[in-house]
Amino acid sequence: MSELGKRNPDCGLDAIGLKTTGTVHYNFGPAALYEDAIRRGEAKLTAHGALMAETGQHTGRSAKDKFVVRDARTEPHVWWDANKAMAPKQFDLLLADFLAHAADKDLYVQDLVGGADAELALPVRVVNELAWHSLFIRNLLIRPDKAALRSFVPKMTIIDLPSFRADPARHGTRSETVIALDLTRMIVLIGGTSYAGEMKKSVFTALNYQLPERGVMPMHCSANEGPDGDSAVFFGLSGTGKTTLSADPSRTLIGDDEHGWGPHGIFNFEGGCYAKTIRLSAEAEPEIFSTTRRFGTVLENVVLDEDGVPDFNDGSKTENTRCAYPLNFIANASATGRTGHPKAVIMLTADAFGVMPPIARLTPAQAMYHFLSGYTAKVAGTEKGVTEPEATFSTCFGAPFMPRHPSEYGNLLRDLIARHGVSCWLVNTGWTGGAYGTGRRMPIKATRALLSAALDGSLNQAEFRTDANFGFEVPVAVPGVEAAILDPKLLDPRATWADKAAYDRQARKLVGMFIDNFGKFESHVDANVLGAAPRSQEAAE
Repeated sequence: MSELGKRNPDCGLDAIGLKTTGTVHYNFGPAALYEDAIRRGEAKLTAHGALMAETGQHTGRSAKDKFVVRDARTEPHVWWDANKAMAPKQFDLLLADFLAHAADKDLYVQDLVGGADAELALPVRVVNELAWHSLFIRNLLIRPDKAALRSFVPKMTIIDLPSFRADPARHGTRSETVIALDLTRMIVLIGGTSYAGEMKKSVFTALNYQLPERGVMPMHCSANEGPDGDSAVFFGLSGTGKTTLSADPSRTLIGDDEHGWGPHGIFNFEGGCYAKTIRLSAEAEPEIFSTTRRFGTVLENVVLDEDGVPDFNDGSKTENTRCAYPLNFIANASATGRTGHPKAVIMLTADAFGVMPPIARLTPAQAMYHFLSGYTAKVAGTEKGVTEPEATFSTCFGAPFMPRHPSEYGNLLRDLIARHGVSCWLVNTGWTGGAYGTGRRMPIKATRALLSAALDGSLNQAEFRTDANFGFEVPVAVPGVEAAILDPKLLDPRATWADKAAYDRQARKLVGMFIDNFGKFESHVDANVLGAAPRSQEAAE
């Protein structure tokens, strides 16, 4: 093989049986990867110096094509109700066919790290056939210094070949697309899709499998730190504002998507951010917007005009347009990716039913209930066939990436919250004054004001009422916040509806969805958590 770039001379691709007649490019930086991606027709240069690539038919994750190898080691630990199993012999066939498919290709290799806590870090080698994919994952994971590359030994290997087509009859897959994880040998195979996010989520899945055994809580969350070292974590599904709200210019950004909570506090799994760009503006999200105008940022599926200027309002390719950039592109980002134990845990939901208050205080039992529920809502038009608000429950705010049973993560979180005296808040970034189509989106200025009051502790001094449907505490007013920023009526969602009876019907409907969804967890939680459930109208009466 022809090999270029810095690497450990004693640890090449042949360590996993991969040999190619092409050239292997180890740990190339942005300039070289830009050059190759553009020369090979993989991507375009934007007017502002970012790289823009299209991912073809796959503009998001292929969740139905993801598999975990079911062997003697994973059998008792993986939550098989939510993870598709692949037999070891099928994975072996798949691996052999991946290696054969790569045997005549030029390849790009990045030696990277998942986890900013050195004691818990996972060294990862990523092998790509696309140069822009290599830049993407270089942006997203933690980059060792050049000296460390000379002795780098991976504990996990990802092989990502979009041109590979799986054979369902031979490999046991659903389609020609496959994401297969062997969590015993720590090998990941990705084929038949050009969506780059599959790589980063595979690392997240592996850490979600490994870390709980060490008493460390892996989390699908963003995190930041105040000037006094007071840190906060933000749980939330896509579209709830996790990236936006953590990129607060008055606080230090630890990371926007994946973290661990271990004995030393919070640590980022990544070295970059993967932010949504649909309807991105310099006014509403200046920190993220600025990254789209920098050399080194990768844009995905963003429409460019004839001059190469991105049109972030154009969702004709997908609503899931993205940008991937190194963490240091955010001016106030942490240099270490680490902070202490959090002062606050924020759970974000975008409630398109218009029922949830903009903020509510949770007890530890309520926090576990809402963590296991993982509620948000899809809105009409975002997916084919969605014509009205649709509840989405993704347990632990990240079910697709959780190999273990949710109760393991829920119990870990509850224990950590209790041990460190953490305050917990549920924040609705969705709709007020009615459901989607009738009401309006929660004003981001109001959300930021409420979060600031929660994080600095002043919100705890407010007067609270108990919500009739969900039983959590909701502030009646927020001292020190002007009505121009936070209309007091927003704090009582029922008061924002013109038709109060319609609100009551919508609330009953949503409460019923919560109760039905939680049925699968009832045998795994204690009486305190069961008592934190919202009340149906019949129970209330």
